[in-house]
Amino acid sequence: MTPSSPSNADYAALLLRVSLGVMYIAHSLILKGMTFTLAGTAQYFESLGLPGSLAYATFFAELIGGVLLVLGVQSRWVALALLPVLFGAAWVHIGNGWVFSANGGGWEYPLYLIVLSVAQGLLGDGAYALKPSRPLALASSAASLKSAA
Repeated sequence: MTPSSPSNADYAALLLRVSLGVMYIAHSLILKGMTFTLAGTAQYFESLGLPGSLAYATFFAELIGGVLLVLGVQSRWVALALLPVLFGAAWVHIGNGWVFSANGGGWEYPLYLIVLSVAQGLLGDGAYALKPSRPLALASSAASLKSAA
């Protein structure tokens, strides 16, 4: 492989990016849009004491974020920007127990998606991204802190 060709890590990040994107799209269109409907999702949010309009914001965040992830548009930042949606889902399901197949759904799956989204944020866009994110400067920041000590 030449230095400019994608590495195994680039392909792994691509696989993660596309699978996360498809999951977000499915959750918005199939779960919230078709299964529960947007109006039903808004009523559910209201039953939790949340504004019903937050259901619409969540729907569009998942849909647009999912499409951006699949296409590879600023994927690192999109994955991290979607974390509040996942933390909200975990919070909603925390009283139902760990296993997502529990009555009302547990918090295991949202937590898993949080971990995957953080991993995407750390890995970056991967191969074939349309508009790659800027790299994180964690390594250089850590080296600067170490040399300053």
